[in-house]
Amino acid sequence: MTPAARPPLEPSAEEMRDMASRATELLVSFIEELPDAPAHDLDGAIEIARTYREAAPGHGRGIDEVLARVSAAAEKGFNTAGPGYLAYIPGGGLFAAALADYLSLGLNRYVGVWNAAPALAQIEATVIRWLCDLYDYPVEARGILTSGSMANFSAIVAARRALLPEDFLAGTLYGSSQLHASVSKAAVLAGFPARNVRSVATTPDLRIDVAALERMIAEDRAAGLRPFLLAANAGSTNTGAVDPLRECAEVAAREGLWLHVDGAYGGFFQLTDRGRQAFAGIDAADSITLDPHKGLFLPYGTGCLLVRDGRRLREAHQVAAAYLQDLAPEDEIPNFADSSPELSRDFRGLRVWLPVMLHGLDAFREALDEKLDLTRLLYDALASTPGFELPWEPQMTVVAFRYRPREGDPEAFNRALLERINASRRVFLSSTTIEDRFVLRACIVSHRTHLDRIAEAIDIIRTAALDLEATA
Repeated sequence: MTPAARPPLEPSAEEMRDMASRATELLVSFIEELPDAPAHDLDGAIEIARTYREAAPGHGRGIDEVLARVSAAAEKGFNTAGPGYLAYIPGGGLFAAALADYLSLGLNRYVGVWNAAPALAQIEATVIRWLCDLYDYPVEARGILTSGSMANFSAIVAARRALLPEDFLAGTLYGSSQLHASVSKAAVLAGFPARNVRSVATTPDLRIDVAALERMIAEDRAAGLRPFLLAANAGSTNTGAVDPLRECAEVAAREGLWLHVDGAYGGFFQLTDRGRQAFAGIDAADSITLDPHKGLFLPYGTGCLLVRDGRRLREAHQVAAAYLQDLAPEDEIPNFADSSPELSRDFRGLRVWLPVMLHGLDAFREALDEKLDLTRLLYDALASTPGFELPWEPQMTVVAFRYRPREGDPEAFNRALLERINASRRVFLSSTTIEDRFVLRACIVSHRTHLDRIAEAIDIIRTAALDLEATA
């Protein structure tokens, strides 16, 4: 008798090994080629993208054909995982984290409630405890691994629930003009009018002006509003500026505000001596946002929220449902569904736990220290080159600069300079506007960016400026 064919959704062990082997070979080849790949390449990208507008096939295609389509789709775009990508905030994408996701998606255990997979839920809880320990948070602290900027949303919801009545529309939030847009977006999504998100002036070094903050709070109270949250930067996106966290904590304590620290980009520099010194006072924060997909070089979509008083996080997110009555309440292992907007969520803990267990925290600390050193090298090299202006000394790993041409429009010149630098395709920089000035910025975060690429970047930037001025 002929054995029955296996259902197509249940491949055999041999078929699974074959598919995994071919996918692994694609990934290894991609990563090996990152140093030589263009830092960005959008030539013909739209035309290629159009070829993926297709109907779903009725019958499956071979693994080689499918993987070839994946590989072709990945060729065009920003090379965010490569050593020359210095725009925005690079994403590392550790191979060990890819292995973790492969395992977690294949195991497919649910960790939203602890008794559905106790040991796996404990792995995620252990990761949260590691992060809490990094900031000297007490034992009652809790946290949640999120999909990214959802951390700021949950922080604002927790603060709103803890400090404001149900009619909360008079609540006001404060942050510097350098605060990340995700905080303002989170506030609006949490139900606050956009006008209630106050933008506080900064000092010349782009840190929040504490005196201006206090005046604004007093004015709002006098107008009948309810100041309740201060969001401080632990490394702004624009320049890496770090707000005076100890002073912010003192203001928050006096005024009865929830202190939230946005450390999405810079927070993991706490692993280094220089970062810990820059973040003095962060341990007093009521909540901290972190993005392991930045400072820990993990895949995109790995965010984190830590809350000093874990009870407040749960109270803001926990709801009861009759169909969950068979599940155990939180005990020594947390129920993550009670601390997050997400009920069904993937097992993000493994993509943090596995790389740390495999490489050790020292490897991450050394990589971050290297980025701080490379930032200083880039800053000093440009500062010592005639024509370059660097208004803000780097506090983390962002170097903001512009070139002062001998004649002509400085903004037009610097826009052209950015295009010329990026045309090298060996490095890719971005721009921003600070104090009404167009500036270029380089952000050094990727674990794959080393001395050789920064030395090359210095040469590319200098040469581009000189060539552009010579032809102006």
